[in-house]
Amino acid sequence: MTRSIPAVGMVVLGVVAWVALWGDWSWANILVGVVLATLTLVMQRRASSTEFRVEPVSLVRLIGVVLVDLARSTVSVAKEVITPTDYTEEAVIGIEVDPAAMSHALLLTVAITLTPGTAVVEVHPSTSTLFLHVLHARDRDEITAHVHQLADLAVAAFPSGAHAMESSS
Repeated sequence: MTRSIPAVGMVVLGVVAWVALWGDWSWANILVGVVLATLTLVMQRRASSTEFRVEPVSLVRLIGVVLVDLARSTVSVAKEVITPTDYTEEAVIGIEVDPAAMSHALLLTVAITLTPGTAVVEVHPSTSTLFLHVLHARDRDEITAHVHQLADLAVAAFPSGAHAMESSS
């Protein structure tokens, strides 16, 4: 059985995000947040032929993984900066992901680039490939596995199309 956040919940999340971005809980920010979140939800639903869904448990898992990434990578980059020896082995690597994850390319790009030491430099939707600049190319296999984990979590958190139908059966 799948659970999804109702439209009201999506609007509330949008308002919280808007107010958090501005850092001010004023009535004007709340009102603008409600308007923007509602318009965004309406436009998104009109643009897609499938219902917009969020799987809360998968979303929490995705956020948790990204927060852990932030902590680990910040420590790693700080260590690189303060130690006299340079252990970096910079490279641009290509990682192919499941084509279903390409509908979540923006989310993946943000989740990957948000963490210090990695940055998505190019996305090829036709081949489902993300090109990443990394500081430690020797960790390519671990990085690839982690990107696949993020892609799987993104697809699970925001199911769409055939994946959404499989989840609801």
